Amino acid sequence: MNRKEEIILVTLELAAANGLSNVSMAQIAEKMGIRKPSLYNHFRSKEDIIAAMYQYLREKSKEQLSLADIDYGEFIKDKSLEEALTQSVSNYSSMSTQGKMLSFYKVIYSERAVNPTAARIMAEETKRMISATKNLFYALQVHKKICIRDIDIAAASFALTVHAIMDYQLDCACSGEPVSEDMIQDYIKWFCEQFGGVDNEKNID
Repeated sequence: MNRKEEIILVTLELAAANGLSNVSMAQIAEKMGIRKPSLYNHFRSKEDIIAAMYQYLREKSKEQLSLADIDYGEFIKDKSLEEALTQSVSNYSSMSTQGKMLSFYKVIYSERAVNPTAARIMAEETKRMISATKNLFYALQVHKKICIRDIDIAAASFALTVHAIMDYQLDCACSGEPVSEDMIQDYIKWFCEQFGGVDNEKNID
C-alpha cells in the first residue's frame, strides 16, 4: 500500500466516525503520524482526497468482484431478459455494498446536500449507472430481448428506479425499519413483462 492509499483509507476512517465536514487536513496528518505539509505533497485539499477516494474504492471493489469491462453482447447471449437484468443489478449492488465502498457511500450520502464534492461524486456515479444500463439495453435490443421505442429514456428510468429502491432499502436497514428484500426483483419481473421479447413489439409500434 502506498502513501496515497494510506491517506485515502485514514480519511475514510475519520469521515465514517465523525462525518466528512468534521474532518480536516490537520486531523488526517495527525492520524497518519506525519506533518501537515507532508500531506500536501500528495493531495492539495480534502476535496482532492475525497475525489481520489471515490475512484480508488470503486476500482478496488470492481477488482475484488472480478467485474472487468463488460462485453454486453457476450454477457446477454445465453441469458433471458430477466436473467440479464438480475445479474447486472446484482453486480452493481455487490460493488456498491463492498465493505469500504459502502462506508464511503454512507459518508457521501449524508453530505451531498451541503457538500459540492459529495454531490458531484453522487451525480457521477448515477451517470455511470445510467450509461452502463444504456449499453446493456442497446445490446438487449439488438438481440431482440427487449422491445422499447426509446432505449435511452427506458435505461435512465430503469437505472434511477433501481437506484431509488437501493437507497430506500439502505435507509430502512439503517433505521431498523422492515423492508421487502424482493422489491428490486419484483420490479425487474414487472419490467420484463412490460417490455420483454418479440411478444411485446406493440410497445415500439
